[in-house]
Amino acid sequence: MSGRAKNLPAEQRRAVTVESVVKLAGTQNPSEITTAAIAKHMHVTEGALFRHFPNKEAIWQSVMEWVAERLLDRIDRSVIGVESVLDALQAMFMTHITFVAEHPGVPRMMFGELQRAESTPAKRMVQTLVQHYRQRLQLQIEKGKASGELAPSVDSEAAATLFIGTIQGLVMQALLLGDVAHLRQAAPGVFAIYRRGIEQTAGLPGSRNPATRQRVSRVKKERP
Repeated sequence: MSGRAKNLPAEQRRAVTVESVVKLAGTQNPSEITTAAIAKHMHVTEGALFRHFPNKEAIWQSVMEWVAERLLDRIDRSVIGVESVLDALQAMFMTHITFVAEHPGVPRMMFGELQRAESTPAKRMVQTLVQHYRQRLQLQIEKGKASGELAPSVDSEAAATLFIGTIQGLVMQALLLGDVAHLRQAAPGVFAIYRRGIEQTAGLPGSRNPATRQRVSRVKKERP
């Protein structure tokens, strides 16, 4: 690895640096990751790093850009061809959980950046990611309300916030327990509770889809 790292083109060098930071953040406090530690992990000198990044903040910004690009891309691909909004939301939920399980250092870095008092490029990138994520969720929720799959009374903004907050809660528990595998085990049951809170039930147990609600509506109309 060290031989290849020393001869990588600039773009690949930056990509390897970002991946190294993500790996390091999975095993230690991101705030304690120094450029010296990154360089050591990559088997290069600090000088080599700074030929591609002006400072540590630039590295952190690139890491957050990497996270945003890959997470949103996975989420977008997870709903392709999924007609049911509830199934699409579940796909998004589980895709996010899988991403975190694969990269446990990512939430550590995101939480760390959001806790910083000052506005940094990396912090702004995290805020932009959350904003774009929330917009995708709200579009799905509004679509579900229009189709009758979700309850018309659902507040799309609140539902999107709860969706993200639920994942954050699961992630925090997993980090506290030191058990990332707990994420995948708990996620389906947790999403099932979220799903029941937003889906349209037509006042009857099991009325979870438009076809069922149409039958319920027809029965009501036919009653004397």
